[in-house]
Amino acid sequence: MWGGRFAGGPDAVMAEINASIGTDKRLWRQDLAGSRAHVQMLGAQNILEAADVDAILQGLAQIEAEYEADGVPEVLALEDIHMTVETRLRELIGPAAGRLHTARSRNDQVATDFRLWVRQACLEADAALKAFITALLLRAEDHADTILPGFTHLQIAQPVTLGHHLMAYVEMAMRDRSRFHDAAARMNECPLGSAALAGTGFPIDRAATATALGFARPTANSLDSVSDRDFALDYLSAAALAGLHLSRLAEELIIWASQPYGFITLPDAWSTGSSIMPQKRNPDAAELVRAKSGLFLAAFQRLAVIMKGLPLAYSKDMQDDKRPVFNAHDTLALCLTAMTGMVETITFNKSRMRAAAASGFSTATDLADWLVREAKIPFREAHDITGRSVRAAEAKGTDLDGLSDEELAAIDPRLTPAVRSVLSVEASVASRTSFGGTAPANVRAAIAAARQRL
Repeated sequence: MWGGRFAGGPDAVMAEINASIGTDKRLWRQDLAGSRAHVQMLGAQNILEAADVDAILQGLAQIEAEYEADGVPEVLALEDIHMTVETRLRELIGPAAGRLHTARSRNDQVATDFRLWVRQACLEADAALKAFITALLLRAEDHADTILPGFTHLQIAQPVTLGHHLMAYVEMAMRDRSRFHDAAARMNECPLGSAALAGTGFPIDRAATATALGFARPTANSLDSVSDRDFALDYLSAAALAGLHLSRLAEELIIWASQPYGFITLPDAWSTGSSIMPQKRNPDAAELVRAKSGLFLAAFQRLAVIMKGLPLAYSKDMQDDKRPVFNAHDTLALCLTAMTGMVETITFNKSRMRAAAASGFSTATDLADWLVREAKIPFREAHDITGRSVRAAEAKGTDLDGLSDEELAAIDPRLTPAVRSVLSVEASVASRTSFGGTAPANVRAAIAAARQRL
C-alpha cells in the first residue's frame, strides 16, 4: 500500500507492532459510512464518474453484508480497518476501488471514523445513565419517608431520609449525563476532507460530507482535524467522573451490606459466596464496580500521555488512541448495568436504619436550633448547652430523648419539656424544609423535578 517508495517489506516484528486491525476493526461500520459519504460527494462534485461511484457503493454494500455475517478478517499485512476495506473492495470491483481514496488520507479517515464511534459512545452512556437514574428515582420515591443516618467522617451526624440520600446520586448522574452531552456537542464536527494534514486541491464539498454523516459542520483547520483527540479525552473525562460516582455508591452498598450495619441485603443475583465459609454473602458486584472505576482514570491518563508530546500533525503514536477508549466504553456499560440492577433489587432494612439514625445523638443540632428559635440565644451558646446535654446523656448511657425533664432543666432551665418535639428523628427530618433539604415533602418535589429534567 505504500507504493514505490520501499523496495522491501517490513520486518515481521515491525508488521506486528504496526498493525492495528485487531483493535480498530470495531470501526468498520463508521469506516463504511465515511467511505459512502466521501464517494457520493466525489461523484456530486464530478471528481469521480458515476459508474465508478456506483461500483464503489455496490462493493461497500457487499462488504457490509460480509462483515455483518462473518466479522472483520484480521490480516496484519493490511494494517488497519481502512486498508482491509479497500483491499476487499479491490477484490470485488477491481481498480476502480483505488479511486475511493481520492482527496482523502488515512489520517482524516481515522479521525472521522473515531469521532463517529465516540459520538455514538456518548449516546450509549447517556442512555445507560438514564436507566440508572430511573432506577434511583423509583427507589427514592418508595423511601421518601424512610429514616437513614446521615454521616460525616463516617460518623453518624444527622438523620436524613433514604430517598434524599438516593437523590444525591441522581444529581451526580444528571451531571454525568450533561458531560457526555457536552462532549458529543463539541465533537460534532467532521474532519473528512482534511486529507493528510493540509487539505486537498480537489474541489471537494466538506459541508456535504459533514451533513451526510450527521455532523453539525466540518472542522475548521486541517492540521487540527487530523491531530486532535480532544473528543476522546472528553469522553474519557466524563467516563472517569461517572465511574467515580458509581464507585462511591458501590462503597456505600458494601458498607451497608456488612453485618455491623445491616442496612441492606443484596439479592443472590448480585452476590457471591465463599469457598470455605458457607455463611458468607459477599457484595462482589459492588466491589467489582468499585475496582473497575479506576480503569477510567487510567484510560484518560494513558491517552493524555500519548498526546501530550506530539507535534502537529499526525504521529503514529495516535494509533494507540482507541484501545483505552474502547476498554473504557465496555467497562462503563458493564458497571452502569450492574449498578442499575443492584439499585432495582436491593432490600432495605428500615428498622435497622432508623435505629442507627436515632443513635449517636443525631438530633443534637435540632436541639441547638430549637434553643436559638425558642430561647432567642446565640447559636454558639446553644451549641455549648447542647454539648453539655450530649455529655449528660452519654454518661447516663442513653440518647438525648432519654434524659428526663428534670435532667434537661438541670443542664439549662431553658430546656423545657417542649424541646422533646425536636428530639425524634422523624421530627428532625420533617423540619429540614429548606430548598434541597431532606424533608419527605422536599424529596417528593425533587423526584418530580428530576423526572421533568430526565
